Amino acid sequence: MKIVPLNDKLVVERLEADEKTAGGIILPDTAKEKPKQGKIVSVGEGKLLDDGKRAAFQVKVGDRVLFTSYAGNEVTVDGQEFLIMTEDDVLAVVD
Repeated sequence: MKIVPLNDKLVVERLEADEKTAGGIILPDTAKEKPKQGKIVSVGEGKLLDDGKRAAFQVKVGDRVLFTSYAGNEVTVDGQEFLIMTEDDVLAVVD
């Protein structure tokens, strides 16, 4: 199934959390934080402007992005979890 977001929304697949700390300590599932980065899977048409045109996105499908802790809404499609958020929730693109 394909998710097609509307207007200025993005569909982001959250990347997996690190299983080890920088010092090499293995973290149990209960100690892992939800990662605040993901990969853009799909984008909408863009925000509708006052003149009827659509604003272009600064991000594109396939970009790896950082986002805020409480960004978007979690949805599950075919057993896979995604976040649907606005472009405003994206903080940066990671190269």
